[in-house]
Order: sequence, then C-alpha cells, then structure tokens
Amino acid sequence: MPNHRSPALALLLILSIILLTYSGLTPFDRTTWLLETFPIMMALPVLLITYRRFPLTSLLYLLIFCHAMILMMGGAYSYARVPLGFQIQDLLHLSRNPYDKIGHFFQGLVPTMLAREILIRLNYLRERAILNFLLICIALAISASYELFEWGTAICLGQNADEFLGTQGDPWDTQSDMFLALTGSVTAIFSLSPLHDRQLQRLTTLSPKQPRLTNRSE
Repeated sequence: MPNHRSPALALLLILSIILLTYSGLTPFDRTTWLLETFPIMMALPVLLITYRRFPLTSLLYLLIFCHAMILMMGGAYSYARVPLGFQIQDLLHLSRNPYDKIGHFFQGLVPTMLAREILIRLNYLRERAILNFLLICIALAISASYELFEWGTAICLGQNADEFLGTQGDPWDTQSDMFLALTGSVTAIFSLSPLHDRQLQRLTTLSPKQPRLTNRSE
C-alpha cells in the first residue's frame, strides 16, 4: 500500500517542512514558536523512520498534517493573535480569540485516531465499546498532561509564558481546553471510525488474522 500513495505523502512532508521553516522566520515570540512546534519536530523523524515498517493510514497522515498546520500557525502568531481566530471571534460574537480551542479539539481528535490505529493493528482489543472508552481515556490523559506541561512552563518562564499559555484572562481556560479535547476524541470515534476501518483493511501490513471489532451484544 505505501508505494502508490508515496507521491502524495511526500508532498505532505515537503509542505510540512516548508511551512514549518516559514513559520519560524519571524514569529511573534521565538520561545512560543519553539514550544508550539516542538511536537512537529519530534513527530516528523518518527514518521519517517516508521514509514516502511509501520506505515499509517492515509487518513491519519492527513490528520497529523492538519494538526501540524494548526500548531505552526499558533506558533507563528501566538494563539491569541492568529487572524483566523479573530475572524471566528467576530463571526460568532465571542469575547476572545478562540483559535487555541481548535488546537485542543485536534489534540483530542488526532491522538484518538493514532491510538485507535495502534491498538487495532497490534490486536490489543476486540470489543468496540472497550476500545472507544479507552481511546477517550487516552485523549483526556494526553490533554491533562499537556495542561501540566503548560503549568510547569509558566512556572519556569514566569510572565514570558503568557503568549504560550494563551489564556486571554479566561479563568476556565484549562477546563475548556480539556473539554474541547474530549469533544475531538468523541467526534473522531463516531465520525471517522468507518473510514478508518476501511483504510486499515487495505494496509498490506495488517495481519490477516486481525480480529473484527465487535459490539458487546454480538
């Protein structure tokens, strides 16, 4: 399977590198850019190294690319200043720039799909209900871990962490961030699972003994 889609994936890789470089030319705050784009710098080498031995579905590669774009934009402008966020703020008559909430939505959606792919392909779970519950738990754990990372960063950097935190004076920012991650996880499970299942079946690396996901009632 990897061969016929290699040109498209190569294009996504090239675009990612170009856009990452461009986002870092004149960011609003260099420290914020480094903190926001560090996951991309870590993920790209891992995806390249694992491509032949454990290629992911095209859906997951595309979702990772979209999440990377969100991080790059937030790193370049800082989340509270992303122009798209101001447009959404004006359209919905919000009190603050909501762009960071898009990032937290994807912070739930993308890890959920990644965990789903790994758990299914490695035959860790058979029952769909248990799988879905575990996926939501994983997404919330990652979201909580990121909030702890933000807290630690704020302590270390002091006021210099304001751009990275992007709370914009919202006392419920942490809770709403985790809620958006939960929403992203649930959305991924109920809207993307059928397409994901079809792509998993087409992967040549998928074991022919792969157990079919079942519901408890079956």
